[in-house]
Amino acid sequence: MSQEIFKDENIKKIVEKVRTVWALDIADSLMGWDIEVLMPQEGATERGIARAELQALGQSILKSKELRSLVEEAERNIGKLNDYERGLIRVLKRRIKIATAIPEEVLKEYVKTTSEAAIQWRIARSKSEYGIFKPYLEKIVDLMRKFAEYLGYEEHPYDALLDLYEEGFRTRDADKMFNVLEPGIRRIFSKVQKEGKYKSKHELEDVEYNVDDMRNLNLEILKMFEYPLGVRSRFDVSTHPFTTSIGIRDVRITTRYEGKDFKRSMYSTIHEYGHALYELQIDERLSGTILATGVSGGIHESQSRFWENIIGRSRVFAEAIYPTIKKHLKFVEKYTPEELYYYFNTVKPSLIRVDADEVTYNLHILLRYKLEKSMITGEVRMDELPEVWNSEFERLIGIRPKKDSEGVLQDIHWSSGLGSFCNYTIGNVVAAQILKHMKREMDFETQIAKLNFKPIREYLRNKIHMWGSVYEPKELLKRSFNEEMNPEHLLKYLEEKYLRG
Repeated sequence: MSQEIFKDENIKKIVEKVRTVWALDIADSLMGWDIEVLMPQEGATERGIARAELQALGQSILKSKELRSLVEEAERNIGKLNDYERGLIRVLKRRIKIATAIPEEVLKEYVKTTSEAAIQWRIARSKSEYGIFKPYLEKIVDLMRKFAEYLGYEEHPYDALLDLYEEGFRTRDADKMFNVLEPGIRRIFSKVQKEGKYKSKHELEDVEYNVDDMRNLNLEILKMFEYPLGVRSRFDVSTHPFTTSIGIRDVRITTRYEGKDFKRSMYSTIHEYGHALYELQIDERLSGTILATGVSGGIHESQSRFWENIIGRSRVFAEAIYPTIKKHLKFVEKYTPEELYYYFNTVKPSLIRVDADEVTYNLHILLRYKLEKSMITGEVRMDELPEVWNSEFERLIGIRPKKDSEGVLQDIHWSSGLGSFCNYTIGNVVAAQILKHMKREMDFETQIAKLNFKPIREYLRNKIHMWGSVYEPKELLKRSFNEEMNPEHLLKYLEEKYLRG
């Protein structure tokens, strides 16, 4: 199929050469999914060895002289290539750079350290003792500094780490984004608290549900969204909900059931559906190539956040979905659609990022961004990290963690490195930006009220999904919406919903 869009003979050779890398990516994704969903407990060691062997095979192809020669030839003729061909070379060069820039012994040390760190983080968190995790975090930060030097950067060492997760995104971009968001969010949050319309807690958070009933509700919502269950997708259960793409015709999501507070399971499902839809709507002509995946963590997160928050937490969705929820969860009958909406949208200062509401969530990300940047430059020492975390958290959100497990130890992310947190805020910003532009082309709320999601899916396909990784994130936004990423759209969305809605 890829032959329809790749015309250049040299590019066709590259596609064939790299097909094995694509196949190995698919195998690794499938093994990763199996670890979380089906693998028996004692399979972990052999599975880890098998994945490492396959990854090493993929690295050897990316490092080969033959591939490098083909890429260099393509670069000499870059002006003659079409957008798909240029996109392929861009993504391939990026992967070759990551595969070749970091010495093998440093990568081995990274794999060993992060494997140990994940275990020690769990122990430290369970005991709420930062000191257990600290020596591993020190090693990881040191390794991240080495990564930055090997990968290279122009302005700030943290740029190299940001770029691993969000291609082309730099510290100056993050600073610009948060400089707009921080004062705006704190102003909105203060007003929301004063008005008192959005409560800090709802009694439905403590109501227990039957897991079978909840699963049936999730399945009906997915059916409403026309999720191709059993045809091109699966829906399973895991400890932490996630999405895995095993090719554009096999995309799998999971959710979790905690037994109470039904919105948590429902929104986990809707969130992962957003991720899955991105992968499912990629242009089929990209199938079998390394372009057949979402372009970045931030753009991917914009899709999940769009469905979870902008659609799923809207007043019109609460009204439209009310009969369906009531059908499966009988205890909801005593509440009105309006009460359900306020249950979906509680607002409060939360110590834990994953429990944070739409208004305050990005302040949690700002804190982590500031600390990561300071760790890389050495401005914050590892022994003072908990105190710096607690003080900055209190400044931003108004409450102070009393123990490490609700402060510096709450996320597992740092056991595998630094640089990924900004993706969450990028996702929220881009989701609000998409909404602004989508409303110019359709009556957005009317479509949701009718539970007609086809126009929304088609819009997202044309603007974001179909392009896979053909364009880097900044170029994709510019082409699709004729503007750069603009955090003002997120502030306007929050103001309209929480202060005027």
